Amino acid sequence: MSKELRIVFLGTPDFAAESLQQLLESGFLIVAVVTAPDKPQGRGKKIGSSAVKQSALKAQLPILQPTNLKAPEFLDELGSYKADLQIVVAFRMLPEVVWSMPKLGTFNLHASLLPQYRGAAPINWAIINGEKETGVTTFFLRHEIDTGEIIFQEKEPIYESDTVGTLYERLMKKGGQLVVKTVKAITNDSYSLTPQKSDKSLKPAPKIFKEDCKINWDQHSEYVRNFIRGLSPYPAAWTILEGKVLKVFAVKESPEGSKKGIAIVESDSKTYLRVKTKDKSLDITELQLEGKKKMGVEEFLRGYQFNEN
Repeated sequence: MSKELRIVFLGTPDFAAESLQQLLESGFLIVAVVTAPDKPQGRGKKIGSSAVKQSALKAQLPILQPTNLKAPEFLDELGSYKADLQIVVAFRMLPEVVWSMPKLGTFNLHASLLPQYRGAAPINWAIINGEKETGVTTFFLRHEIDTGEIIFQEKEPIYESDTVGTLYERLMKKGGQLVVKTVKAITNDSYSLTPQKSDKSLKPAPKIFKEDCKINWDQHSEYVRNFIRGLSPYPAAWTILEGKVLKVFAVKESPEGSKKGIAIVESDSKTYLRVKTKDKSLDITELQLEGKKKMGVEEFLRGYQFNEN
């Protein structure tokens, strides 16, 4: 098999860096990498670079960090690499002038079984909606986001114990393998394409904002638990405890019912933090109060003093 296909890779976070690394380990020719500009990160706001840029630096690959994907100077530089194929993993939406540039096209890796869960947060929404299965898909880019013809898909179970963090890790590895499989198939012209359907039965995966992460305790406990694990560890579901934001990373069904009303926090100040939902009660087991570190419930209660009403 010839591996001299000239490839430009576009991506930003660690989810994309895994695919880049697997491509490099498989011996494919990556002629350039396109990633997000460096930006302030963390509490110290030090300028940091993306996971993809860090991987590209280690591999001594040319790196492009455009702020404007339609800028003539970027398009000229991108075109100078004469890519046969472009691969997009967890990057921003591309203009047609970019994705139509290579002769073999541009394909994307998406963390769902398309056409379900098109959008920015497919892993989160699959867990929030209580799905038992998801997966990864490679498809060729077209005008409408996440709608191009499917090349390959691989399924992945969602376990009761999964959070978005654990599922993300598995899909990241599986996604890298699927990217390599897809490039091999394109190299050998040994693949067929499957059109995506579009109808009202499809579930979307829109971007999630902080205000979307507030827990509505007046729901069935199964929904609340799925909502929390579908946002754990990031961006994190939250509620209010005595006027402060309390991030909730994990809950379990309470062995006892709550004596208080829905959404009212109940505690023995030692071992449990309990909240009543529409049908049952849930004990918060992992949490973080604003201004504090993430911790288990017993450690939290050792240092927390409830206000006396």
